[in-house]
Amino acid sequence: MFKHKNAFSSFSVNDTAKAKEFYSKTLGIEVEEMKDMGGVLNLRVGNGTKVFVYPKPNHQPATFTVLNLPVDNIDEAVDELTKSGVRFEHYSEKEIKTDEKGIARGDGGGPSIAWFKDPAGNILSVLEDNTGN
Repeated sequence: MFKHKNAFSSFSVNDTAKAKEFYSKTLGIEVEEMKDMGGVLNLRVGNGTKVFVYPKPNHQPATFTVLNLPVDNIDEAVDELTKSGVRFEHYSEKEIKTDEKGIARGDGGGPSIAWFKDPAGNILSVLEDNTGN
């Protein structure tokens, strides 16, 4: 039977220096630069989950959410990130509607969530986690 170790996720960026600055300084995520792996960044989020961010010269931003960051209070998180210069996406589609802050309130049963982009244009989110985990 197929056996695996701990899983991790990865996505590309066009400039690892800008990504390192954004993820470490703006988002406060622990970032390790893996110089022996061509400058790959190792993000350590939450309780040690790894996310690899790798350089790609012909990078195309993801058109979907590549990283979700659960928070206890969506309004506080959005306010804090906005003060740090993060610009939240605004949607007024049938399926997704955001308010003036850029938050899609979890009225349809899902969590309240707000999307924003990293310097490479990849889509990230903060979402309110009320599960107590």
